[in-house]
Amino acid sequence: MCGIAGTYRWPDGKAVADRLTETLAHRGPDGAGHYSHSAGDGEVHLGHRRLAIIDLSETGAQPMVSDGLVLTYNGELYNAPELRAELEASGVRFRGTSDTEVLLEAWRRWGTDCLPRLRGMFAFGVFDERTGELTLARDQLGIKPLFLLRRGGGLVFASELKALAAVTGGSLEVDHAALVASLLYYWVPDSRCAFREAEKLPPGSWIRFRPDGGVQRGRYWNLREVASEGRERALSGDLPDIAAVVEESTRRHLLSDVPVATFLSGGLDSSYLTALAARDRPGISAYTIGFRAEDAKFEAMPDDLRYARQVAEQFGVDLHEIEIAPNVLDLLPRMTHHLDEPIGDPAAINTFLICSAAREAGVKVMLSGMGADELFAGYRKHLANVIALRYQRVPRPLRRGVSAAVDRLPVASARRGYRSVRFAKRFLSFADLPEETAFRRSYTMYDRAELLALIDPDLAGTVDEVLTEHADVYEDNDLDDFVNRMCLGDSRMFLPGLNLAYTDRSSMAASTEVRVPYVDVEVVRAAFAVPGDRKIVKRQGKAVLKEAAASVLPREIVYRPKGLFSAPLRAWMSRDLAPLVREVVNDGELVRSGLLRRDALARMVAEDAAGQRDFSKHLWHVLTLEYWYRGATSGAGQHSPVNA
Repeated sequence: MCGIAGTYRWPDGKAVADRLTETLAHRGPDGAGHYSHSAGDGEVHLGHRRLAIIDLSETGAQPMVSDGLVLTYNGELYNAPELRAELEASGVRFRGTSDTEVLLEAWRRWGTDCLPRLRGMFAFGVFDERTGELTLARDQLGIKPLFLLRRGGGLVFASELKALAAVTGGSLEVDHAALVASLLYYWVPDSRCAFREAEKLPPGSWIRFRPDGGVQRGRYWNLREVASEGRERALSGDLPDIAAVVEESTRRHLLSDVPVATFLSGGLDSSYLTALAARDRPGISAYTIGFRAEDAKFEAMPDDLRYARQVAEQFGVDLHEIEIAPNVLDLLPRMTHHLDEPIGDPAAINTFLICSAAREAGVKVMLSGMGADELFAGYRKHLANVIALRYQRVPRPLRRGVSAAVDRLPVASARRGYRSVRFAKRFLSFADLPEETAFRRSYTMYDRAELLALIDPDLAGTVDEVLTEHADVYEDNDLDDFVNRMCLGDSRMFLPGLNLAYTDRSSMAASTEVRVPYVDVEVVRAAFAVPGDRKIVKRQGKAVLKEAAASVLPREIVYRPKGLFSAPLRAWMSRDLAPLVREVVNDGELVRSGLLRRDALARMVAEDAAGQRDFSKHLWHVLTLEYWYRGATSGAGQHSPVNA
């Protein structure tokens, strides 16, 4: 796992590429490499920062140059052994044991046709010295990032947006539409970028630059088509063996020449992966988190630690417990810098702290249960939207009475929060809405009117643009299964835009690789071949995955209430962060610039403090957005973390 960067026919390209690469040093502290060559009337310069995982010798160093092809690559190929055997059978002779060399030779033999054959996570650039062409590619599901910036006929690219911001001297302009989208979602969708000129290479695609200035794009994998194929498979009665698919994926994800550990929250997804990994790696380490007792009580958080301990004891896992009592005033600006874009999910802090602790113990590779909820309908919003369809059959006068009663209930007292009330208020905010609108409202931060009241009136048009984009993505399918429509929407938006994005940035900030066995092309294919009524059964989400896990884990773990990989936001907001919230609302850059309205923010703070509504998540995101915006509009501050 590494950091990649480069320039193509860009002014002062070598100096720029060197600086890009230096900015990514945290992604690869084990080595650095540079490559330069002519490209038509310009030059190409490629950089690489190495985190050595497979083939720790110099034969795995990058950029890798071999017989006219040059590769700078960030990722892991879990089917590299099979590809290596196939290539060797055709006469290829390998110098080392790295998957980098396998990818280079696969490209030589098949070109872009090798891409759908790759099973793993990756972003890479490959340069052909004979044609002068540079091709960039990204994995099927968007696990690994790739940002690019084009000006004239030139290109710069990098694993992180902060690198592009650093080398352009503060000339990148903030895309206000992306900020509006981030307010709605609390993250920036993968289809958008927080800076106007920059873009993200879409998952499952490639782009080629030619020395004559020509650009060619291609799509080699499409999640919509995979979901359609799954539907046909389900209709034919060919249901996959989920247990076998997940076990096989987990086994492949353990491929490493350095120690591998796991995240273990005590929930189903991480417990299942940890139990499976422990079969192959007896005594494997796992890392879990807990919170200060007063914070957990105020947030009404479940006790996940006892479940993590139970799994560790049963499967002989070496469990490391980390209590999170962070100085959030220091961590907030640091995390905003590391995350590249305004991402308002405090789980990023958990990931960073766990990975930092693992790295200090000498662990470079972690397995995460990320993706299971999106693919197998495990979020509360999935079940809530199914229940909403039934709720809509309740007579309207009765629904109005329920709404009025719940609206009067407080979400917190002075000493503790009431999760059930928060859930009820959230449910009633979308339960009467049409399908796509209800689904969006079940996980986004504001409805249309609330968002319009919060932002600069000149940005009103972007609100409808962002809402239309969500509807277009959600409705772009031929599925007749409500649950799988939600899973597809999440896998195309929520997974790459939020969860995979913060996981990559938070883990790499700690020079640690996180692997996601559920976000595997074969697991995804199998997941969409499972009908929705096998994913949500009665009031159980992820039912088919629970059936699979029940053969390995005790039922108490499999069927426990859903845990939280989050943070005690209400406690932080009412204590640690209260002065900062007041400062940002009264005199923050977002308010002074006119992007956000002071009166709307003040109302949110007042209602949250009174315990009538829970705006802790909204206000946390406003803080992350504030810090990101300060850096983005301060020129040199774009690449300088505050208090880092």
